[in-house]
Amino acid sequence: MRHPELLLPAGSLPVLKIAVLYGADAVYIGGEVMSLRAKAKNFTPEEMREGIAFAHAHGVKVYVTANIFAHNADLGEAEEYFREMKDMRPDALLVADPGMFAIARRICPEIDLHISTQANTTNYESCLFWHSLGAKRIVTARELSFAEIRGLREHIPDDLEIESFVHGAMCISYSGRCLLSNYMTGRDANRGACTHPCRWKYAVVEETRPGEYMPIEENERGTYIFNSRDLCLIDHLPDLYDAGIDSFKIEGRMKTALYVATCARTYREAMNDYEKDPALYASKLDHYREAISDCTYRRFTTGFFYGRPTADDQIYGSNTYVKNETFLGIAEGTDADGRVLLHQKNKFSVGEHITVMTPERDVPATVLGISDADGNPMESAPHPLQELHVTLDQPVQAYDILKRREEA
Repeated sequence: MRHPELLLPAGSLPVLKIAVLYGADAVYIGGEVMSLRAKAKNFTPEEMREGIAFAHAHGVKVYVTANIFAHNADLGEAEEYFREMKDMRPDALLVADPGMFAIARRICPEIDLHISTQANTTNYESCLFWHSLGAKRIVTARELSFAEIRGLREHIPDDLEIESFVHGAMCISYSGRCLLSNYMTGRDANRGACTHPCRWKYAVVEETRPGEYMPIEENERGTYIFNSRDLCLIDHLPDLYDAGIDSFKIEGRMKTALYVATCARTYREAMNDYEKDPALYASKLDHYREAISDCTYRRFTTGFFYGRPTADDQIYGSNTYVKNETFLGIAEGTDADGRVLLHQKNKFSVGEHITVMTPERDVPATVLGISDADGNPMESAPHPLQELHVTLDQPVQAYDILKRREEA
């Protein structure tokens, strides 16, 4: 049986460490330039060095994104960036632009090159073209079906790897190559500055009736005609394995540590179960579906994997997020008195029943006390957010995640 890697996103150093500890085989990150997630926190050079060292110490690979579509003015900075990568030695660089590929190949030929989904590779001749230039892996366009991916695998060399998105937010535009943001706000999605206008509220206005807005399809929050549901293939692993995919990729470099931990732990468990015994995996489908729903998400879809989706399945509908869990913070360890040192993300109070998420399981806990960094007690975790000392009735380790179940 093929043993694909589980590839997780990380938008910051703490989230990278969470991904590594909660089950990732590899993580992909972005620096402060050259990445298509300019609004993510991203990594300073010092953080990138630390993240690569941490991942490698745990046997996990690190891939660095450099997948912008460069303009002439970007090329000098790209050369400088790839010289930094040559020194840092990540396991691979993700590129989409042929010019960026050429620069990376020239400056750091010892680092593997992966072709980003932004290059919209949809056929095996394109795969062979990139392979002839030295590419190690192709990230497939999100428009491909299982049948098309199997067709790629049948026509390309065994040493050319296939990576495909299996979970996370979908883009309405062809392989993510969108001009809406640039046209409407002057911020170029293809250079990392997307403002996500596909998530905005829209209506139709007839030219002779200015000011009369006619909704196209509406829920309780408005009309979102470009908004896609989130991809989720947790209960389709047999088809993913059968398609010959080498890396199962989770979307989300702008998502929280709770999202990354939930996806990593759930997909890791499901993949391990499937590789151990497909019948065991089949018996636990309800468990995986429930577990993956613990993080914030839009309603799920299987995207294009089973052919062209219908409007009901893929694009149109509610923009409303489903939120079953609230992320309270990441434990940074405990002090001499056993109190949790917490980097707070949301408010909570003394007496609340919460959950401690570990790489192995969820542990119910009760908040017995909260104090600020100076030791002053408080009844609830405050706003604005801060560093806290929290006393729980359960032991907590560094990198455990505190969360609260939200009632429907």
